Amino acid sequence: PQPFLRTREFLWQEGHTAFATFPEAKEEVMTILDLYRRVYEELLAIPVVRGKKTEKEKFAGGDYTTTVEAYISAAGRAIQGATSHHLGQNFSKMFDITFESPQTGEKEFVYQNSWGITTRTIGVLVMVHGDNNGLVLPPRVACLQVVIVPCGITNNLKDEDRDALYKECELYEKELKEAGVRVKADLRENYSPGWKYNHWELKGVPIRVEVGPRDMKNSQYVAVRRDNLEKLTMKKSGLKDDIPALLETIQTAMFAKAKNEMTERVKVVTKFEDFLDGLENKCLLQAPFCGVEACEDQIKELSKKDSDLEPGAPSMGAKSLCIPFTQPAQVVDNDKCIRPGCCNKPLFYTMFGRSY
Repeated sequence: PQPFLRTREFLWQEGHTAFATFPEAKEEVMTILDLYRRVYEELLAIPVVRGKKTEKEKFAGGDYTTTVEAYISAAGRAIQGATSHHLGQNFSKMFDITFESPQTGEKEFVYQNSWGITTRTIGVLVMVHGDNNGLVLPPRVACLQVVIVPCGITNNLKDEDRDALYKECELYEKELKEAGVRVKADLRENYSPGWKYNHWELKGVPIRVEVGPRDMKNSQYVAVRRDNLEKLTMKKSGLKDDIPALLETIQTAMFAKAKNEMTERVKVVTKFEDFLDGLENKCLLQAPFCGVEACEDQIKELSKKDSDLEPGAPSMGAKSLCIPFTQPAQVVDNDKCIRPGCCNKPLFYTMFGRSY
């Protein structure tokens, strides 16, 4: 099992609400879904596709399910990010959940919603942004945004110069804290600067600030970006403005990179052979689909045989991920359902892919 995913999710944020009318409930479904989109896109720097689940994949017993779907480029698989369901009056009739209508005085059944997001978000974050050096954390969610590491400390360095360097690092820390940055100066003497670099890279801290004796003389420092390991020499005088601005630049760059990775792998197909080729190329496929559950089962079976993934890999065949709210094209009369031999008229474009 994957850490943080499926059977290893360990914390849920969940909501259950009841409304007098369907329009009120419908509005909240979309409001919550957009909040979940914002968690992924604005905080975690992970792009998502918003859409509606097919009848087969919707919440059992509900009227419909909306979802945000993310993409893990390293694995070529999608993952359901969070869901917002409208349950209709199905459960309120089953469990006799009613209210007294202010208009008629009669008892009426409520319209219910259910929505949730989990610690799966952490797993998605690690897989989307992580690299061979460890975690890469977007600045907005990093508990530590900047680490300051004194460097250039050798056996020849005088004690007073070393003490001055440490005081300089503490001054940097104080200034950045005043600027609202979550920062730590790593002044441990039993670890080398190189060890500290690796340690904080592994933990995904967005910016490493390096300060050495020569930097002190020149009133400058070196900022190393975790997302691309770029080194920038910057003036000390601009510290309070430059570091917060660089954090926002990193946040934007991380989202742009992930968005580009996803966009490159979302393909529109109308032929099943192109569908299978796209799967093998780690793509998410938007295809005309009739929406029939049996048809969906067959698409999954037909796409399994072309999979060369390891035994027990999650969803080796293609499953429907969502019916995107933003359709890639209008379904026209001569379009056919993506499943070979299906005689049903396609209703919409549906996004398919291998999924966790």
